[in-house]
Amino acid sequence: MSRSLKLLGLALALSLLAFPAAAQKLNLGRVALPEEIAAWDTDVRPDGLGLPPGKGSVKQGEEIFLQQCASCHGQFGEGAGRWPALAGGLNTLKADRPDKTVGSFWPYLSTVYDYIRRAMPYGNAQSLTADETYAIVAFLLNMNDIVKDDFVLSKENFGKVKMPNAAGFFDDNREVAEKAFWKKDVCMTNCKKEVKILNRARVIDVTPESKTAPKVD
Repeated sequence: MSRSLKLLGLALALSLLAFPAAAQKLNLGRVALPEEIAAWDTDVRPDGLGLPPGKGSVKQGEEIFLQQCASCHGQFGEGAGRWPALAGGLNTLKADRPDKTVGSFWPYLSTVYDYIRRAMPYGNAQSLTADETYAIVAFLLNMNDIVKDDFVLSKENFGKVKMPNAAGFFDDNREVAEKAFWKKDVCMTNCKKEVKILNRARVIDVTPESKTAPKVD
């Protein structure tokens, strides 16, 4: 018998031994109920798939935002303390210090709804109803001058809202845009010049010595 036939026979024998074990039930847990799966299946796609039925107005969103969100994000979405700003920053993405807010940076409205629905308000996640989430998103759109004061956001008109930076994201095109900089012959030895240390942490006072460091109570 040839070597290949022997290997084939061994593989078939091992597969026959594995089938009974795979067919046995482990008797661990139970099948998830449809309502349990639905509770976890809350993601929303950019095309709106996954959105729940509901609606919410800018006015309703303002009231909820002031109660649930303003303590961290400010009354106008400007950010309180070190919490992130949610409004403003338009046309700053090319600046040295861009302001990446919902209005200036986020490309899809579904990301806003999905994140608020899943993780907000901080410390009490998933406590908002679908209508409350629609209302907060509508208010955020209004603060970023994307919709008017009388706007009502719903599952039906969700896909019609276009974010200002929607065209700012694109597929990775480095194989085209940066190919001219690629080198076929990559250097593997003696490639860099001698590295020189220009300064040390203790000289620029970012790592103080124990004698000069401030006392901590």
